[in-house]
Amino acid sequence: MASSDPDKLITKADKLTKLSMTRWSADWRGATSLYEQAALGFRLAKKYEKAKVAFEKASKGQEMLSSPWDAAKHMESAAALAKELGNWREVADFYRQASMLYSECGRAQPASDALAKGARALEEAAPDEAVTLYTEACDTLEEDGKEQMAFDLYRAATSVYIKLEKYLDAATFLIRWGVSADKCNATHSQCKAYLSAIIVYLYANDFDQAQKCYNDCSQIDAFLSSDQSRCAAKLLSAYTDGDVEEIKRVAQSSTISNLDHAIIRLARKLPTGDVSGLKSETGKEQEEPLDEDDLT
Repeated sequence: MASSDPDKLITKADKLTKLSMTRWSADWRGATSLYEQAALGFRLAKKYEKAKVAFEKASKGQEMLSSPWDAAKHMESAAALAKELGNWREVADFYRQASMLYSECGRAQPASDALAKGARALEEAAPDEAVTLYTEACDTLEEDGKEQMAFDLYRAATSVYIKLEKYLDAATFLIRWGVSADKCNATHSQCKAYLSAIIVYLYANDFDQAQKCYNDCSQIDAFLSSDQSRCAAKLLSAYTDGDVEEIKRVAQSSTISNLDHAIIRLARKLPTGDVSGLKSETGKEQEEPLDEDDLT
């Protein structure tokens, strides 16, 4: 039937949105319905490029009809088709637009979910953009006071940073996770995040930063009295003693085995550098007591 031809539906819809001598106002309601029918028809026929464009137009139509929720849904459909086509730039752009439309509805969770879908779609093809989207998804939930809903996003972003070998960024994100967990009284998650950050610093061969992180986190009573804190203390002590076997033993502990897989894999490879120097430096500090008469 001619009216079911998606190309003809698009042509008819486009005419309804254009003003002319005989059409003084656009018929967005009629056009949007036609765009939606065309989009479904193209998708069924696996004409993904045309389906993507039709969903974009349907989204614009729903915006013109003051229906941001439906507009967001169509934009997500366009994003999914952009993924099928390997148009990674469009994947990010469309999911961001969908997120903004959900935000117009006052819905933080779907807005964050849209960004997370984009991030997952881009993890392999554009990992740097993926972590940016994960970060924006976390921002959206944090701004709405829904930190606990973001835990999987913190985990996913950390994993991508580790794959990119951006260990300092991974540790920073883990500390951010710990802070958010504190806000929603998720003490166990908070302590695991802090121990994970310390492990990442050690894997990056940055003992000083690991020690500083431990000292800072120890100001928090919940962490100080936790199994994760005791595990971190043993690990740092083994580093200070230059005891490779003890480092490996602590890395096999049940406390570390209960962390996320990406962190466990790093812990099992510790130490990543020569730790004998730490022992000699510590010994030197102990051998050279402060001379109170020396003011230099």
